[in-house]
Amino acid sequence: MSDRPVPEASGFRGSNQSGMRAHNERLVLSILRQQGALAKSDLARITGLSVQTVSVIMRALEQDGLLLRGEPIRGRIGQPSVPMSLDAEGAFFLGLKIGRRSADLMLVDFLGRVRSARRRIYRYPTPSAVVAFVREALPAVTDALPPSQRDRIGGMGIAMPFQLWNWVRYIGAPQSEMDAWRSHDIAAEISALAGMPVHIQNDATAACGAELVFGTGEKPKDFLYFYFGTFIGGGLVLNGQLFTGRTGNAGGVGPLPVPGPDGRLQRLFDVASMSRLAEMMEQAGESSDHLWEQHLEWRVSAAVLDDWIQHAAEGLAYATLSAAALVELEAVMIDGWMPTRIRAEITRRTIHALGQIDLSGVELPQVREGTVGAEARALGAAAIPLAQRYLIDPAALQG
Repeated sequence: MSDRPVPEASGFRGSNQSGMRAHNERLVLSILRQQGALAKSDLARITGLSVQTVSVIMRALEQDGLLLRGEPIRGRIGQPSVPMSLDAEGAFFLGLKIGRRSADLMLVDFLGRVRSARRRIYRYPTPSAVVAFVREALPAVTDALPPSQRDRIGGMGIAMPFQLWNWVRYIGAPQSEMDAWRSHDIAAEISALAGMPVHIQNDATAACGAELVFGTGEKPKDFLYFYFGTFIGGGLVLNGQLFTGRTGNAGGVGPLPVPGPDGRLQRLFDVASMSRLAEMMEQAGESSDHLWEQHLEWRVSAAVLDDWIQHAAEGLAYATLSAAALVELEAVMIDGWMPTRIRAEITRRTIHALGQIDLSGVELPQVREGTVGAEARALGAAAIPLAQRYLIDPAALQG
């Protein structure tokens, strides 16, 4: 570990009361996830806990297999300090993404690294098809772990669009089959199948959660997140906390009105979704099937791709303006199921498009690329049980 300065206490406050052990353990794990390896003296300074309390907590977490002991740092006065960091194999989580065109099941470790994954592509999702996929894929995914580690799987999260039955005309699915989602308790069925707790979250919100938990680099406390999937969606982080709203659909940016190519108002998902790109490709005589199969390289003619990127970027610029006028945002992040070079170009053009809009009276947020990438929805699903079991609510850090 580099001998870098450690931030002083800034909202991270613990309690030395014995009854707060679970709280303080989550506090230590949250800080180590944010800042990397730290010695107990550094953690005591950040949290306001006594060195003795921190020592007891870290010893317990190490015994539970959640922390790794680093090499002692010598050359300072007194005993050498020993940095502790999260153990990647301390816990594992399953993330299931149910998309409009595909499903993904993945196993991730405590650091958010993918250990194994399976994928199923379909024309449209039905509850029976998703359950059949999980029944088939789950043993293969969990077999990536030795038997001795499988009891460390701490739960499953599901990331999926809400009210799938309302998207029939956009994905060409029979209404009768999609209506099955209205009454089907997919979480309960998969929980019984997997034998573990299952939690559901909106897919784009989950992708935003992946950026919050597993993202790299400096994380702004307030940001709006755009994710390009079959339809564009989003998530909202306020004061360092994923804000889901009353129904769990806060930050759902798709319906935001933006000027379309002809100047008339359209919804953002009509100009900035992958489904729109697929329509444009089909109209040009190009097959779009590969868009749903992989994200590393798109085979799209330059003219079609350029046209789509430009309209998507202009839509994002106006959506950003609307959001920034309502909520003071530090940043806007752009990510999606796409090659990184295309994500970079959309971000660049969005910044340029914002420069062409009258921004009087609005503090413009920084616009930048997301850091998690195409798998953000499934990773975000896995982050749900991780956060519930091992992380502290950021709002509690303000006390």
